[in-house]
Amino acid sequence: MSTRLKLVCIAACAAAPAFTRAQSASNEGYVTTADGVRLSYSVVGSGSQTVIVPGRLFLLRGLSPLAAGRRLIFYDTRGRGKSDPVHDPKRETIGDDVRDLEAVRAHFGAGKTSVIGYSYMGLLVMLYTLEHPDRVERAVQLGPVPMRFDARYPPALSESYAAAVDLAGVKRLDSLRTSGFDRSHPREYCEADWEVNRVALVGDPAHAGRLSVTKSELCAMPNEWQVNQTPHFQAMFASIQLLGLDSAGVRGVTMPVLTVHGTRDRNAPYGGGREWAMRLPNARLVSVKGAAHQSFDEFPEIVLPAIDAFLRGNWPPSAERVTSIVPAP
Repeated sequence: MSTRLKLVCIAACAAAPAFTRAQSASNEGYVTTADGVRLSYSVVGSGSQTVIVPGRLFLLRGLSPLAAGRRLIFYDTRGRGKSDPVHDPKRETIGDDVRDLEAVRAHFGAGKTSVIGYSYMGLLVMLYTLEHPDRVERAVQLGPVPMRFDARYPPALSESYAAAVDLAGVKRLDSLRTSGFDRSHPREYCEADWEVNRVALVGDPAHAGRLSVTKSELCAMPNEWQVNQTPHFQAMFASIQLLGLDSAGVRGVTMPVLTVHGTRDRNAPYGGGREWAMRLPNARLVSVKGAAHQSFDEFPEIVLPAIDAFLRGNWPPSAERVTSIVPAP
């Protein structure tokens, strides 16, 4: 199994405007953090509501339609996308990401904002909210990782990553890595890796073409080359493993939280999304049936109206108040 595979293995429509992908970034640039790391940002929209979205490289195109009446600030976290590489495990932690989010908010002079976090950034925005409760109005989690690194869920709530990908393709990647191809030809290896692993991001392999980022875009960024990405993930996940966050620890998140999770998510188990929505004091869950990790790309007709309604101050009609990790029959 490839190193990436090992690391990765460890949402109901409300009345809303028509969504298109015609929105474009109104300005782009960098925010410089206290320790000198430049974070690449793209701003879409200019409305009165500010929403900060880490994970620009995956979310910019898919979530930009939400910009009607809002200012969406997308940025790449340190060591990812177009932001500066760090190459220092002591400065590539979830704590650094929390401080960086605050640096982005301060840079744009935003008062109280809403935040959207995808995957491990779903955890990030919760940690930020715990640390800065006076600065967050609402929070959205998209396919969040569990609140505990060692969390385990029933098989029905935890899809197999390995079963979704072509094992022959995984073996080819392993062979390329063994030969050093990932280091001698990092961009080409990145593209090969994306072709094998992207199908796991959708519930139906036929939906892989719906992913809003392409391999040429992704692999044009050296931060996304596996030779650089793998040590970054190792440092990040090591810091997450030390958190020990539990239900008592999230009681301070009293503002509304919407968790959106695909029922076939293989990167972050669906059970984790249910647990977040159950443990947080004021949360609801939108389950996207049949979707995997990038439900916002796979089923935007479900996810975008749900987020839009929530940011407007309403719970989406399909949002569930979760009372049990295992859903009722």
